[in-house]
Amino acid sequence: MSKKYKIGLIGFSIGGQVFHAPFIVGNSSLELYKVTARKPEQQQVLANKYPLAIAVQTIDEIIDDPLVDIVVVATSNDVHYALTKRALEAGKHVVVEKPFTNTTAEADELIALAKQKGRILTVHHNARFHSDFKTVKKIIEGKRLGSVVNYQARFDRFRNFLREGAWREQDLPGSGIHYDLGAHLIDQALQLFGKPDAVFADLRKQREHAKAVDDFEFILSYPTRKVSLFGQMLAKEPTHRFAIYGLKGSFVKPGVDPQETLLRNGALPHEDPNWGKESEYTYGILNILENRQDIRETVPSEIGTGQDFYQNLVNVLHDKSELIVTPEQARDVIRILEAAEQSWKEQRVISLKDQLIAY
Repeated sequence: MSKKYKIGLIGFSIGGQVFHAPFIVGNSSLELYKVTARKPEQQQVLANKYPLAIAVQTIDEIIDDPLVDIVVVATSNDVHYALTKRALEAGKHVVVEKPFTNTTAEADELIALAKQKGRILTVHHNARFHSDFKTVKKIIEGKRLGSVVNYQARFDRFRNFLREGAWREQDLPGSGIHYDLGAHLIDQALQLFGKPDAVFADLRKQREHAKAVDDFEFILSYPTRKVSLFGQMLAKEPTHRFAIYGLKGSFVKPGVDPQETLLRNGALPHEDPNWGKESEYTYGILNILENRQDIRETVPSEIGTGQDFYQNLVNVLHDKSELIVTPEQARDVIRILEAAEQSWKEQRVISLKDQLIAY
C-alpha cells in the first residue's frame, strides 16, 4: 500500500471545516490526523464528522509531532507567516491558506526556507478550481473572443452590518476584503494574462464603523489590455462574476461556483457524484461576430474541482507532478496587494516592473 500522509490541521473555524477537512478526508492518500479544536463547538463538529481525527488544544501538539507529514495553516491571516515558518523549521510540508503572507518580504523568507529544508510549500488558491473560472479560462484559451482588451471580475456580496468579533473586519494585518477576496481575483488574472505592468487601486471603508476595507477596485495594466477587479459588501442585486470583452465579441458570466455552498451545508465531494456542477441558470453567454455572422450562445459551465488541489499535492509528494500553485505565484499576489495599498495611499499608479518573479 502507498504511504498515507498524516495531516495536522491548524485552524478549525470556517476555513478548516469548510475548505480543507472535506477535501483531505476525500483523498485516499491523506489522513486527517490532528486538528486544533479549542472551542467546544469545534470539538463537537470534529467528533461528529471526523471521529478518527485527534482534537488538540495547542499548535505545538501538531508541529512537534514527528508523525505529522503535512501542516495545513487555516488560521487568520496575521499568523500565516509565523506558523508556516515554524512548521517548515520543524521539517514539515506546508499548505497555507491564502493570502500567503501579509508582506512580500515574509513570502520571500518562507520560499527560501522551504528550499533550504527541501519541503513542499504551497498556498490554497482554490478559486483556480472554481467552475466559473474554469469556464472563463476555457473561453479565453479557445480564442473565440479574439484578443481580450477588457477583463472584469468581481466578488460582490451584501452585508450592510459588521460581524461582531470577525477578525477579517478588524484593523489587523491582512484583514479587509481586498486581501480576502481580492487575492483570489489577482491570482486568477495572473493565471490568465501573466505579469501586469502596473496597478492602480481604490480601497474604501463604506459601512458604518468599518475598520477594514470593504470595497475595492484594482486596475491591472497590460500593454493592450485592462484588467479590472472589484469587490464590495453592499451589492444587494446580483452582478456578473465575469465580463470579458474581446475584438470579436464578449462573454458574461453570472452566479458563483456552487462548491462553497455545498461544503457549508455539510456535503463531502467524494460522496457526491454531481459535485461541482453549476445550475444552468448561471451559465454564461457568449456573444460574438464570427465569419460576419452574429452568434449568441449559452455556454455550459465547467465542473468545479476543489479536490484537485490536494490531489496535486499528493502527486507532487509522489514525484508525479509539479505544483499547480507555487509559493512564488502566491508571493506575486501579495506584491500586487502591497502595491495596491501604496497606490491608494499615494493616489498614483504603481509600476510593477521587475517586482514579480513567477510570471
